[in-house]
Order: sequence, then C-alpha cells, then structure tokens
Amino acid sequence: MALAEQPACAEPYRHGNCHLIELKNVVKVYETPAGKFYALRGINLQVDTHEFVAVIGKSGSGKSTLINMITGIDRPTSGEVFVGDTAVHRLSEGQMAIWRGKHIGVIFQFFQLLPTLTLVENVMLPMDFCNTYPPRQRYERAMYLLEHVNMAQHAHKLPSAVSGGQQQRVAIARALANDPPIIVADEPTGNLDSKTANQVFDLFTKLVEEGKTILMVTHDQDLARRATRAVLVADGEIKDELRRT
Repeated sequence: MALAEQPACAEPYRHGNCHLIELKNVVKVYETPAGKFYALRGINLQVDTHEFVAVIGKSGSGKSTLINMITGIDRPTSGEVFVGDTAVHRLSEGQMAIWRGKHIGVIFQFFQLLPTLTLVENVMLPMDFCNTYPPRQRYERAMYLLEHVNMAQHAHKLPSAVSGGQQQRVAIARALANDPPIIVADEPTGNLDSKTANQVFDLFTKLVEEGKTILMVTHDQDLARRATRAVLVADGEIKDELRRT
C-alpha cells in the first residue's frame, strides 16, 4: 500500500531537526596503514517516527558504520547526528551510554547474551543498568517482554540451552527492556535460517505497528523489500532509496 505523505515540520525538535533521526553531511574517516579510508562520504538521511527502514549494501559499503553513527557506538569525523531532541555527536562517552540505554534498543547479529545469566536476567540487565524501573518491577517486565516474543517458557534457561533463533528473540526482548522509541538491528537475521528470519522480521513489523521506529541493516533483499523503505549504501554513500508501494 502507498505510504502517506509526511506532514510539514510545524514543531521541530530542540536542535531544529524536523525528523526523529537526521544525519547531516556525515563523514567518517578511519586512519589505516594504507592511508585514510572513507567509510562514509557526506551521508544525509532522515527517518520519521513509526518507519521501518532497511539499510542494504555489500560488505564494506558503510551500512554498519552508518547505523553506528545513530546509536553512538561510533562518532562522525564531521557532520551532525540528531535523534529526537539529542545532538548525538556532541555527547560525551558517559552521556552517550546513559542516553543510548534509555532511547535506543540495539540488536546484534551474534545476539551477545551474557552466557552465565538466565534469559530473564539478560532481559532485566538494561533496566538494572539504567535504573529505569523500580527493582521489584523489573522481573515482571522482563517476563512480559519474553511472553511478547514467545520465550517466557524458557525464561530460566541459560542462552546455551536454546536455539539461535530463540536467542535472537530474547535479544529483541532485551532491546525493548527500557521501552526505547527506536530499535536498531545490525544483520539480526544473518545467522538464522529463512523460516526463523521471517519470524523475526514479522516481530519487527509488529513492533512498528505498536509505535516503534526500526532501522535494520540486512543483506537479505527479500526482507528489505518488506520494510517501509530501503536505503541502498555503496562506497560510503546513499545511492538509492526505495519506498514500498
């Protein structure tokens, strides 16, 4: 179905950005033994609330570096990154960790669950770190989120006792722990079979319907076509943007 036109910017965010996420002329340069490597070359990108954006491109194209600018995992060499009312590129390291914990849920390709904690304890961890819910409510919320991803029955198992697809579901629950408005996923289906990958994608679609904004790096063209918008990155530049019709 066709997407509705975005309304004009009547009430910009604190720094003047009209969109939930805005990258303005973002450049990222790495110093290597062979010289300077330009991972990003003047990226401009806007993402609005309730969008599901797939970032696609070949290995080394700059797509993971791009989303690392948004999460603050990496910093631009030059340019500006705004997420809501926050100028991400201006945050100190201490400010960055606190801000990211409360505003962005990050999902990785390799799950990164702590192996010595049970699944429910892994989901509770962001709440403990950011102190976002009263301690006595954290277990209840973690169980609610595990139920949301159909993993409550495995709550007290260690990550090694469940499959890769199940671990990714728990990683999604953990990313939702502090109820962030934005979910950023870097190749979240890269280690999953096609059936499980589709299940994870369906869960992302449901989260967007519930009000989340999602950016997903993927090499899977078929999954990317199901997002509301696909952004093609090559040689550190956005080469094309495709909207679902």
